Amino acid sequence: MLYTFYEMGHALLGPSRLTAKAMRQAYRSPLNPMSQTLPGRTIAAAADVFESVTRRYGKPSWDIASTNVNGSDVPVAIRSAWRTAWCDLLRFDREPTLLRAARGERVEDPKVLIVAPMSGHYATLLKGTVEAFLPEHEVYITDWADARNVPIWRGRFGFDDYVAHVREALTVIGPQTHVLAVCQPGPAVLAAIALMSEDEDPNTPASLTVMGSPIDARLSPTEPNRLAEENPLSWFRDNLISTVPWPNPGALRRVYPGFVQLAGFMDMNWDRHVNAHWSFFQHLVQGDGDHEEKHRTFYDEYLAVMDLTEEFYLETVDRVFQQHLLARGKMVVSGRKVRPENITSTALFTVEGENDDISGIGQTQAAHTLCAGLPDKMKLDYIQPDVGHYGVFNGRRFREEIQPRVAKFMREHWNRKLDFAARERPHLRLVSGE
Repeated sequence: MLYTFYEMGHALLGPSRLTAKAMRQAYRSPLNPMSQTLPGRTIAAAADVFESVTRRYGKPSWDIASTNVNGSDVPVAIRSAWRTAWCDLLRFDREPTLLRAARGERVEDPKVLIVAPMSGHYATLLKGTVEAFLPEHEVYITDWADARNVPIWRGRFGFDDYVAHVREALTVIGPQTHVLAVCQPGPAVLAAIALMSEDEDPNTPASLTVMGSPIDARLSPTEPNRLAEENPLSWFRDNLISTVPWPNPGALRRVYPGFVQLAGFMDMNWDRHVNAHWSFFQHLVQGDGDHEEKHRTFYDEYLAVMDLTEEFYLETVDRVFQQHLLARGKMVVSGRKVRPENITSTALFTVEGENDDISGIGQTQAAHTLCAGLPDKMKLDYIQPDVGHYGVFNGRRFREEIQPRVAKFMREHWNRKLDFAARERPHLRLVSGE
């Protein structure tokens, strides 16, 4: 019923949204004398804010047409490298001829798989992350499907399926790949790499960077962590799971709706969002286009949400946030016990934000304790001062302080892998670009 009420509310507000859009256009028209007055600009601004907070936001586009390499623009084409009903593995291809010209040399760049979270937002939330790595890396990202758009006959998608998809993506990309797990995927990605290491899979990645992730949610618990522990799993099933209504392609599928997740995020920082929209209204009245554009860019992405399958959401809550199976050494995936201590060739870098209110300090660092088979020289930890959860993987401090550290770590351990490969196969010679 929750989903049905949401759809009904959206439909009931439809006429009001249309009226607001008409008023906005009328009071911004140069043919209307009121458009140049304070009352006219105020009415247009109010209509704009109302329309923006009541409409439904679709999946944003990537809008990455090029990247800058040594001062030269290199075109980027986004292609699908592998696809299932649940995931589209996207590759951001840079034009090779112009890339070589910009570098002035032949370069084989490190391959990076960014594993996007399946936690309510689309993978495009990591657009800034992709853009930061593009100049010096071959970038891939997991673009997860919105469960409300996947027909029910496609079957279930649970935590084990997520792990299997990560492993398959690494197989498609091939050896010497570096993995960047942002937030929620951390436990699943660590599980996938542990299984690959145990199997001596040749596609086991060169390095793993985990950012703001609940590897051990018992440490420095945050409000979302406490919510998960204070309520039984049945509470989440009874109160947060709903059925996708017709005419969505995924009609009858049981899901954790994206709008519920968004409501939770908004409630955590309600005053900040209210102030942001009040500031947006004031800038609209003043005609401040720069602030208006920044607000729209952020909220067009932030308010675009996707649904998760019931089984993936509940299994994640149960395994990661209630039983803490990975941290306790008791996680089982597809009938196999996960043993992070078997990871011996994948270097580990953990990144946390000082003010992270989603994954507290220490939750990500716990990966170092679990990966006991790695020598200290293959481990690195970094805490970024003055950033919250979002700032760990996006924004100015990410671009200027975090990403350069991650890129350096990747290239160092990529070189280590290449040196080993060259000794084993002397005919193999790749230029690192350094």
